[in-house]
Amino acid sequence: MRSGVTDRLALLTLLGANTISQVGSALTMIALPWFVLQTTGSAARTGLTGSAVALPGFFVGIFGGTLIDRVGYRRSSVIADLVSGVGIGLVPALYFTVGLPFWLFLLLVFTGSLLEIPGLTARRSMLPELADEAGASLERANAAFESIQHLALLLGPPLAGILIIWLRAASVLWIDAATFGISAILVRIALPPFRVETPAASSERYVDGLVAGLRFLFHDPLLRAMAVTLAIGNAISAPLVSVILPVFAKRVFGNAADLGLMFTALGAGSLIGATVYGVVGPRLSRRTLWFASYLLMPLAFWVLASRPSLVVLLAALVLEGIVSGPISPLMETIRHERIPVELRGRVFSTYSAISQVASPLGIAVGGFAIGWLGFMPAILIFAGAYQALAPGMFAVGALRRMESPAKRGGPSVV
Repeated sequence: MRSGVTDRLALLTLLGANTISQVGSALTMIALPWFVLQTTGSAARTGLTGSAVALPGFFVGIFGGTLIDRVGYRRSSVIADLVSGVGIGLVPALYFTVGLPFWLFLLLVFTGSLLEIPGLTARRSMLPELADEAGASLERANAAFESIQHLALLLGPPLAGILIIWLRAASVLWIDAATFGISAILVRIALPPFRVETPAASSERYVDGLVAGLRFLFHDPLLRAMAVTLAIGNAISAPLVSVILPVFAKRVFGNAADLGLMFTALGAGSLIGATVYGVVGPRLSRRTLWFASYLLMPLAFWVLASRPSLVVLLAALVLEGIVSGPISPLMETIRHERIPVELRGRVFSTYSAISQVASPLGIAVGGFAIGWLGFMPAILIFAGAYQALAPGMFAVGALRRMESPAKRGGPSVV
């Protein structure tokens, strides 16, 4: 018989492994664009780098989810971490030895992010059972898991800024590679297969499994609407982190530490928002929270357009993080409520793929727009497009189905 302490330890280990991996990724979030700006000085190449990071999300998300259900959540998480670690680790290994042409750099960056969505999907898919065994509510478990993403943004960027000054940007990537390895070891050792493996039949044909996941998602109006609106929002907002803030920090402040502070401010606000959701989220209207968050999220774009001081920009990023923080745990809770366990890997992965499908294009457009139009005109275009998103959501009737089964008085209608 398993003790309550052991059950809670499994959940805490999963959260801890994800924290280590995400902090390493936050280091890379600063180190990669800074490395490109230092070595090339090109906003367009910085945008291409961000696109290479985001590009695998759609294709691997669509086709990898079925494999997650067949291979198992724990094993999928371990494999994803190992592949990511090797891809990122080869960047400094080649740069400091035989040299690293830009095309090969893009290929390695692509490889490093290739299994990011399957790995994250596998870890998210473990949550309902581990939360149940630990005696935690699904909403609080999701809030804790998503808060880790924001905690990583709080801890990783300032550390990255210091490490870049001390070690150089390329060397910081070694640390990210190591964090993937640590995460893989923790998940492999501390999470026994019988706790988290899927019940999907191993005899199911791959194509049948893929079609089943796609069919479920596209026949659920709420999940389909959320994925599409999230894809539009991500396409517009993705350049902020991947291109706009790095270029602004390089041109205005010339210091990687200031870029780290920007990401820290965003992470601090997001952590506050996600934490508050974990406490009061079950008592709030989900639809109202969703719309209010998207209405306020363009704040950082408008502030950047005014050429702010560092203090003003940091304050704006904290506020933006607070209003955007509840979105991820709210979304994950809805997905866990509506997706059966035997389809969880493939539907989660497909949903994530759709939500990221336009992000590579948005990042590339952001980089080239800054180069062609100038920084401020590009910012204003993105700000206006982002601001129009929330009012447009009011016309999407499926988003009215967000409320929990308990508040609707019955089970979810799929």
